Amino acid sequence: MNVCVSIGDCSVEECIKSLQDLELAEIRLDKINAKLSTDDVKNIFSQKLKLIATCRATKTLNDTERKNLLLSAIDAGAAYVDIEVEASDAYKNEILNKAKSKGCKIIISYHNYESTPKKGELEQIVNWCLEAGDIAKIACKVQSQHDNARLLSLLDTDKKIIVIGMGEKGKITRIVAPLLGSPFTYASLKEGKETAEGQISVDRLKELMRLLK
Repeated sequence: MNVCVSIGDCSVEECIKSLQDLELAEIRLDKINAKLSTDDVKNIFSQKLKLIATCRATKTLNDTERKNLLLSAIDAGAAYVDIEVEASDAYKNEILNKAKSKGCKIIISYHNYESTPKKGELEQIVNWCLEAGDIAKIACKVQSQHDNARLLSLLDTDKKIIVIGMGEKGKITRIVAPLLGSPFTYASLKEGKETAEGQISVDRLKELMRLLK
């Protein structure tokens, strides 16, 4: 179960249907094509597989709305919740407390859409993420193979870290990171359904990982 399929750009019904035969999926609540009700969230997160609740900032969702969607997902049975490391305490604390009370694992994530910081800065960010989270997620735009090597070097630890090189040049990290100790990697349901730049379809990714193993 080291491939997580990221689900977005679909209706609630399409989202639920796409979860069939999956073991682990991330629900991008900010990318569902509907104004989600509490019942919608409950229907999604009551499915019988491990689900990650993620809701990024958008122009149409304010922080209160995002927080309430994540709280509803945790109440409905989310296995993981993803919170941005830079989020304010006012936003984070209620989600963290709810997750801990429900046995929901906490992913604290860092995203850099421009570049990959130096090793020392990345290590500081990992520690910052793990102050509140069970798993640190480090996702950075890759401009060179040195960026890939720097990201993957973070896995030389017992800490739980997901590393992702975003963009075309970072695809190698999506394939090999789980083989080097990352708890899991992210894939798209199929080509054309990517929720992030550089995502590989789940079938293709599993095949590549199988060949490497």
